[in-house]
Parts: sequence; C-alpha cells; structure tokens
Amino acid sequence: MKILGIETSCDDTSAAVLDGRDILSNVVSSQDDVHAEYGGIVPELAARSHLESIQPVIRKAMADANVEFGDLDCIAVTSGPGLVGSLLVGVSAAQGLALRSGKPLYGINHLEGHVLSPLVGDDAVDLETPFLALIVSGGHTALYLVREIGDYCEISSTRDDSAGEAFDKGAKMLGLGYPGGRVIDELAREGDVDYYRFPRARVRGDALALSFSGLKTSLWDFLRANPEVRVEDVCASFQEAIVDVLVKRVGQAMERLSIRRVVVAGGVSANSRLRNRMTEAAQSLGAQLVLPPMRLCTDNGAMIAGAAVLRRQRELEDWGLEAHSRMSLGPKLRLK
Repeated sequence: MKILGIETSCDDTSAAVLDGRDILSNVVSSQDDVHAEYGGIVPELAARSHLESIQPVIRKAMADANVEFGDLDCIAVTSGPGLVGSLLVGVSAAQGLALRSGKPLYGINHLEGHVLSPLVGDDAVDLETPFLALIVSGGHTALYLVREIGDYCEISSTRDDSAGEAFDKGAKMLGLGYPGGRVIDELAREGDVDYYRFPRARVRGDALALSFSGLKTSLWDFLRANPEVRVEDVCASFQEAIVDVLVKRVGQAMERLSIRRVVVAGGVSANSRLRNRMTEAAQSLGAQLVLPPMRLCTDNGAMIAGAAVLRRQRELEDWGLEAHSRMSLGPKLRLK
C-alpha cells in the first residue's frame, strides 16, 4: 500500500511516501528563516511560503521514493487543525493531484498523525491499546486516551498557551531568536535547573489541566528584576518548570487510569530534558514509554501518510477534506 502524505498545517511544508509503514521518502521544507525576524509565525507569510514550496516538495518526495503517481494507492492530506490559510494550500494541492491521478483522497487529523507517528518507519513499535498520548508542540498541548486506533478521548489540555509557545516566547524575552525551543534546550544543558524556581501552574478543580501563560509572565517579571543573569541558568530553570508539569500530569493520568503505556509526540517531544525526565518517570512506574525518532517529532508528511495507512487497514473513514482551524481528536473525558 503506497500512500503520498501531505502536511501544511502550520509553517512546515512536507510530503512523504510510505509503503505500508515503511517510509520511502519524507521531505520537509522549513519556514524558520521566513518568520525569524517576527519572533513567531505570521499566518499570511506561512500560506504564501507553502504556495511556493508545495509543488517542489511533492516532486522531490515522489522522486526520492522512486514512484510515479500511478503507483500510489491513495493520497492523504492534513485537513486540520492548524492555520486555515496553510491548510488550504495542502488540501487544494492534494485535491488537484487526486483529480488528475484518479486516486482516492483522505483527510487526516494532524493530531492523530502525531499520536501514531511512533508506529511508522524503521523505528516503528508495536504498541498495545489502550495507551496514553501526550501531544506537545507549538500549537497543541494535550493528553489523550487512545482506546483503539481511531477511538480517542481528550483527558486534559492546556487552558491557555501550549508548551511550545512558552518555549518560543521565553526565548524571545531572553533575546535568543526564533524558534526558541531548540536554543533553550541547548543552553539549558550548561545551566543549573535549581537556579530559580519558576511556578508550576495548577488549575483549580481540574488536577490534570495544564497552563503556561503564568510561567511566561513570571519569566518576564524575573528578567525585569534581574537584568544581569546567566542565561544558561535561566534557560535550565525555565525549561524545568515546563518539563516538571508535563511529566507530573502524565504520571497522574497513568495512575488514575491504571495504564502503563504512553506515547509522547509533537515538536516539543524532541526536547532532550523532556525525553530524559519522561524516561526516568516511566522506569519508576514500570511503564512503556514510546517516543518518535527526532525526524518525526516535528510536523511531517510521513506521520500523515502513516495515519492514513493505519486507518485504511482498519477500514476507518477519513476526517473530511474541509480545512478546519479547530478540530478535536475526540470527546473530552473528565476524570474525577
């Protein structure tokens, strides 16, 4: 089963070809240089950049995989959630290719792509259900219960900013540029995590909920009061506050649901401190931790094609082909 996957939900233009769960190609064109001077993603510029990149990226993915359109069984594309202008570029390109080639077209939920990303590629794992999935990125931070592939419930999410947003805005305050998550991760390795204790937010009445806006405010106040600081120590302490909350919430969810299998995916899952702390926590709880390889942490076409493969194998319907900025992965499940 050969599938072309197209991903344009935010600021990465990506296309990949999978043969079953094997990745034949996975091409990603980053827009970091486009948005760097603004310190964040500018939606209009993101959409324009996708328009410029989408055709070359798809052609390269097909060439790298050494396949023709006639060899494909179907085409898959992200239909949401994400930036509408960016999504429309990918959906429109996929619809045109499907009409031209006569291949079936599947709309895929971007979040499902992240959840299932560790199940494809050379490092693919066989993971029994049910399991927990923490999706942590620049646009999303939420914890899901995966009963079966295609059957999901949201058990907690951020009440304001995502963890990735906190990293990027924290880096901007520190004058580290954009994107900031990678820079903070690198500098934090040389810093002291106990240099300053930033707050770990708790939401009254919902022990599993997450919140990061107050952490950004705390960093702003700290930097105004302490203009002369060692940036490595601030990065380490700030990063530790984010990672602490994420690790604690996953541990609480595992205990409440008596589930000892968890996937951590999304762009922030590439953070070295988060990976190390999650590994330690999983070992202490006797849990199975699954992390995607680095190349599949950020947005990519392979995870979209992989989700389509797994849905087709189970004869599940697609998510539709209308671009949606907001799209849930499943109903909310409130744990007592």
